[in-house]
Amino acid sequence: MAELHEGLVISHLGQGIAVELSGVIYLCQTRRKLETVTVGDRVMITLSPPNQGRIEQILPRRSLLQRPSRNNKTRPVAANIDKIYIVFAVEPTCDFLLIDQYLAICENKNIDAVLVLNKVDLEREHIEKELQLYEALSYPLHRVSAVQNQGIDELKMALNNHINIFTGQSGVGKSSLTNALIPDKQLKTNTVSETTKHGRHTTTAATLYHLPEGGDLIDTPGVAIFGLADLNEKQLAWGYREFQPLLEQCKFSDCRHDLDKGCAVRLAAETGDISMQRYKRFLKLRAKMPTL
Repeated sequence: MAELHEGLVISHLGQGIAVELSGVIYLCQTRRKLETVTVGDRVMITLSPPNQGRIEQILPRRSLLQRPSRNNKTRPVAANIDKIYIVFAVEPTCDFLLIDQYLAICENKNIDAVLVLNKVDLEREHIEKELQLYEALSYPLHRVSAVQNQGIDELKMALNNHINIFTGQSGVGKSSLTNALIPDKQLKTNTVSETTKHGRHTTTAATLYHLPEGGDLIDTPGVAIFGLADLNEKQLAWGYREFQPLLEQCKFSDCRHDLDKGCAVRLAAETGDISMQRYKRFLKLRAKMPTL
């Protein structure tokens, strides 16, 4: 039997998968009937010249992010993530509903969530009150400007020793931030393509980059939609950190935290103990989900 080697999946290249092993990149196919391999996976591969191989096994994952796919199924986006950095900005208009959705997923996936306000060179007073709500819930918040290189050094320190991923709506500056953190990003991208002899890199795929100061960053072009597809209503409620100590205080175990009698969450929102804005956004997100 061929010798097995442990490698790290760093990108999908068309039908092939780029796996890094001891600093060398191999273009791999997957063994038939193996579940979907994703960026960040640790895998066992067999090697064949030149710089090719086959993925024989996916090692156990400590975390997995998924997005909605066809036929009500989900598809993996990235594995073994330590931290999700939710990037947003004053322009385009800050989508707090999307931020809350990401935070709810992080809470349920047991992945640390970090907020990054980019473009701090723009006027932002009108969103500061909302931002203070997140800080009061102990979510780390970095205020940065990729254009002016403000706050970037602190961000690099936070990324060190972790596998990280950026997400957020289009236009918030994820690419600018990534380029500030990985100055030779294009060179690294070309190296992956040339090493695997696969031509132009597929820009729709997520790619894992090693950061110069330490740590890894998975770059997902466009908006990486981590949908609510694999959460139920109870998990969504748990995903609101301030709800967690209140959930067992509701009168009924199947409380939907809306018009239910004896709902501790709704009462807390009405009395100002928790944010009414966040509570209303929870109801909006819940309305998007099927009743289980």
